Amino acid sequence: MTEHVWPMPTNLPPDAKKKWAEVEATRNPREKLRLLQEFLSLVPRHKGTAKLCVNVKKQIASLQEEIKEKKRKKAGRSGPKIFIEKEGAGQVVLLGVTKVGKSSLLSAVTNAKVAISDAPYTTREPVPGILAYKDIQFQIIEAPAVMEGSADGRAWGLQTLGLARNADGLVLMVDLAADAVDQLSLLVGELEKARILVAKPKARVEIERKYLGAGLRIILTGKLVDCSFGDVEELLKTYHFSDGVVKISGEATLDEIEDAIFESTVYKPAIVVANKLDAENAEEKLKMLKTYVGDKLQVIAVSCKDRVGLESIGEMLFKMLEIIRVYTKEPNKREHSKKPFILKKNATVLDLARSIHSDFRENFSHAKVWSKKLVFSPQKVGSTFTLDDEDIVEIHLK
Repeated sequence: MTEHVWPMPTNLPPDAKKKWAEVEATRNPREKLRLLQEFLSLVPRHKGTAKLCVNVKKQIASLQEEIKEKKRKKAGRSGPKIFIEKEGAGQVVLLGVTKVGKSSLLSAVTNAKVAISDAPYTTREPVPGILAYKDIQFQIIEAPAVMEGSADGRAWGLQTLGLARNADGLVLMVDLAADAVDQLSLLVGELEKARILVAKPKARVEIERKYLGAGLRIILTGKLVDCSFGDVEELLKTYHFSDGVVKISGEATLDEIEDAIFESTVYKPAIVVANKLDAENAEEKLKMLKTYVGDKLQVIAVSCKDRVGLESIGEMLFKMLEIIRVYTKEPNKREHSKKPFILKKNATVLDLARSIHSDFRENFSHAKVWSKKLVFSPQKVGSTFTLDDEDIVEIHLK
């Protein structure tokens, strides 16, 4: 898959950096909108700031929409629902250009009641559905269609990409009756413009501002490529960032850290669902798609019309999200819980204890674990024991 290189916002003048600190300090949408517009006017126009300007314009458009929505609510009118509360073991957003079969897929694999039409752009607001997989459920949300310019605010693009940013994972749907490679390239391109990556980045920088007087903490668990710890501190000072936490993992450059000051790039695991396997020349197009993707993403070929390949969707989502199911058992009880706790892969007993109740972490003594990887079960383990899918855990408190 073609890699997209992001020009970084370097060499901004001091007045622009100071203005950005004002942007970050306010929480009032109208005030933030005004300050963003002022900041944009202070940014010099050259190749190195092109993507920054696009991103700021996107934030301005998003704030303008937020302000309009508040006006509509005050007037007693409600617009389309933009964000949907998460349910189940994970929220997965279904993305694609128009007429690739998103509604047909959602109807086929979930309980959603969907309007299916041959007309383009039928879906104008997100539609949720629940997919049952073994003893858990995934929430799948069909988003309005992605198009060229979505990341710049065209049509409902900001709402669709906002759903993607908030999700646990993504399904990128393409049409084997058309140019699937071109469709996937458009989807990935618009996501990357919105700073949403579907391939794991080398570096991850998370910036969280704190209250005045909290001080600055830089947590480095990875490696700085072209700079020192002092360079990072100096960079943050030039943006008047003095209270907050900066977490740096992977191999990060100073440009990537500066980029994160404006908006953090997020990684979302994704799979590609290639629909219309029943179409003419579909096998040939599928081969071209897999060659283009390489080992970056998993591709599943399906036909919603003939209901082929749909049975593998649940398993692929489970693997994509890298989650495990862990069952609990009370001491002196024979049966374990029927409903599992959903944890991330490589979670520990302590992570489970924290998920059950905050007091469990403080009062933890030991645990008994039934696991396939153990020579015999149950075994007494400590809080750092790494859990696997379908393990059964009995927690003992002090």
